[in-house]
Amino acid sequence: MDYANEHDLVVITHDLDFSAILAVTQGKKPSVVQIRTVDLRWETIGDALVVALRQTTQELEEGALLTFDPKRTRLRILPLSNRM
Repeated sequence: MDYANEHDLVVITHDLDFSAILAVTQGKKPSVVQIRTVDLRWETIGDALVVALRQTTQELEEGALLTFDPKRTRLRILPLSNRM
């Protein structure tokens, strides 16, 4: 998280710990894309993930948590409220 923050990167992960870190620290950066699906094959999620990233580029550049599922996405602006 520190490295991503220092280099203005977005963390893309399947691990729920990153959103928990954002909630606890009330961090404004780095942005996190949390993939919530069992099937992580590019053939299954790739097109939908690219669409979601393109639609949320500005928010991710400013600081956001994008929860991605191939059927829907949820975007939360950072810092996260204590009600997560």
